[in-house]
Amino acid sequence: MRDSNTPVSTLDARIAERLKALRGERGWSLETLSTRSGVSRATLSRLENGDVSPTTAVLARLCAAYGMTLSRLMLMAEETFTPLVPRDLQPEWQDAAAGFSRRSVSPPANALSGDVLECRLEAGADIAYEAPPREGLEHHLVLMEGALTVTVDGDEHSLSPGDCLRYRLVGTSRFQTPAETPARYFLFMV
Repeated sequence: MRDSNTPVSTLDARIAERLKALRGERGWSLETLSTRSGVSRATLSRLENGDVSPTTAVLARLCAAYGMTLSRLMLMAEETFTPLVPRDLQPEWQDAAAGFSRRSVSPPANALSGDVLECRLEAGADIAYEAPPREGLEHHLVLMEGALTVTVDGDEHSLSPGDCLRYRLVGTSRFQTPAETPARYFLFMV
């Protein structure tokens, strides 16, 4: 256990942040993680708050619960990222057949929780997803131009420019534009 006068190392602080983020990404409570890992709820709380430095044994148990290696966890905590992503270095991808294009404005990085996409759907586009890439993935969608209907788990939402739709993906989703109107939106994923 760390003495209250001993500062937490930068790496320990990043490990604490990463552990908290991993639990949050899965939507697990401290109790759920405690059950899955065999690490007490109190210890988990102290680790995530950076009150104690993790031991190898505790990290190994947590990694087993998350289905990852200790080296992967350490890489996630040690990874640095470039703060500035110039426009010409933001990767773009297109699905011409579906009338969809996306630019990764803020690409994913292990050291960060979210990423940002700028998406464009041509007029008359209709894209359906049977399942989320990760259950519980948080989306904040801001429509910038055009018109867009987003259906999440059977609930249909019609958006106008400036509207923000916030949701967690747990089932199906569908993105549709009217026959005569394209859409441009930003999608913030956490």
